Amino acid sequence: MKANITQIMVEEHKLILRMITLVEQNTARLEEGTFRNWQFYLDAVDFIRNYADRFHHAKEEDVLFVALIKNGMPEKQSPIEAMHMEHDEGRSHVRAIEEAAQKANAGETGQAVIIVEHAKGYAKLLRGHIEKEDDILYPLAERILPEEVRVGMLSAYTTAEQQSPGLEKKNRKLVEGYEQQAV
Repeated sequence: MKANITQIMVEEHKLILRMITLVEQNTARLEEGTFRNWQFYLDAVDFIRNYADRFHHAKEEDVLFVALIKNGMPEKQSPIEAMHMEHDEGRSHVRAIEEAAQKANAGETGQAVIIVEHAKGYAKLLRGHIEKEDDILYPLAERILPEEVRVGMLSAYTTAEQQSPGLEKKNRKLVEGYEQQAV
């Protein structure tokens, strides 16, 4: 039986989606005028940058995508290029959220509309992106990657995780804390 090389990323997606749900809920409240916790958005940006981007994408972009290319998937005009483009688009939304939340935190008015626009854009992008990875790209990877590369990939995932000790636990607690506040 082949070693599963995508299940760990599917599990990480679950925590990312929990944060996306919080972003969606709080953004709806922001639009209603009942939410003004700018620190939440700064915490969400930190989560996205450190957990989703640095921790999760280190495995995805630096290990899985590289293995797929080495095993015959084209780098350009391919699912990999599309995923990279969506990662970059997501980063653009995150920069805008961060900038607007910092300004709002400093008392500058008019930032809520910017946060709403980019938070909604990011959430929509990420939900579709994760669906494509979980339902299309990851099953494809499981079918085409040979067993001899899988052990090395799992080892590379562990190495990537060790670059950020305690990061997963810290971010899980962050999400759980905001989920408890939302109840």
